[in-house]
Amino acid sequence: MYHQPETHERFTGPTMFRTKAEATQWLATVEADLLRGEHLDPSTRSQRFAPYAHDWLAAKTELRPKTAELYGYLLEVHLLPYLGERLIGRIDSATVRQWNSTIRSGRISDTTAAKAYRLLRQILQSAVDDRLLRENPCRIKGAAVERSSERQIPTVEQVLKLADAVPPRYRALVLVAAFAGLRRGECWGLARRHIDLAATPPTITVERSRVPTDSQGFLFQPPKTVAGHRRISLPDLLTDELRRHLDLFVADQRDALVFTDERTSDTPTPTVWRLAWDKARRGTNVACTLHDLRHVAGTLNAAAGATIKEAMARLGHSSPEAALRYQHAVAARDAEIAAGVNALIQS
Repeated sequence: MYHQPETHERFTGPTMFRTKAEATQWLATVEADLLRGEHLDPSTRSQRFAPYAHDWLAAKTELRPKTAELYGYLLEVHLLPYLGERLIGRIDSATVRQWNSTIRSGRISDTTAAKAYRLLRQILQSAVDDRLLRENPCRIKGAAVERSSERQIPTVEQVLKLADAVPPRYRALVLVAAFAGLRRGECWGLARRHIDLAATPPTITVERSRVPTDSQGFLFQPPKTVAGHRRISLPDLLTDELRRHLDLFVADQRDALVFTDERTSDTPTPTVWRLAWDKARRGTNVACTLHDLRHVAGTLNAAAGATIKEAMARLGHSSPEAALRYQHAVAARDAEIAAGVNALIQS
């Protein structure tokens, strides 16, 4: 028996010991752990993963609504069915490896599996901080990395074909995503006041996103990082398209949304947009997502000679890694050009 120093509760050993020597050895180990601050909370004996995970998620009040919904989905579908009844103290590296192997053997995508793994790692790290675990058992190398398949970046010609193929009120949306590099939610969040075509040069200001949630409908939210707040100078083609779009499809009020569904005068629902976008992709035989068009902007920025910092500013990146990818793409194209020049010299 020993006293927990923080709560002064009295706890007995986890089992009956056969000899006094065994009990004394166990007590000495407990006292050593207490001195090092490594002693585990005795409640780990009865604390199950499901209620702990639910309490953890409920306490994450700082999460964006969309993120909270994603975590709730991952928890209910991919974590609790396998780990919900497990005692926290019994979740070890072997348990995590078995869980990870089980979910990845199904139809779950690598991206979703990586998200589920990162969520489990966060929850169990809190269990470490709460002294329910001695160390985090999530130590599978590479399990947290999302390995999305490499996509072919659309050409400018393909972008223009897609812009022609979508309904006219979404034409400018396609071009803003491809030539200004806005994310989908940033496009939906644009209001008339964010577009200044009278400026020299004309600009778009990004200060918010609009995202759909299952529980609260569409919500405005600020960018995730300070870098997401930005003002982007526009090329002439995009300026002309936006001037036409504002005249035809946008109400006069400063806060009027720029891209809306004709039937509701509000942001198109994910289903409405997906139907329009899928029809355009089939008609043009261009396989890409709206987010892929943002990569067009990144590549064009690099080709135009933008520095890493300038490319980061235009796309709203807070770290240089993504901008460097576009520099590499341009460098690869430069090597192709050099090979072509070499062929001409030798002909």
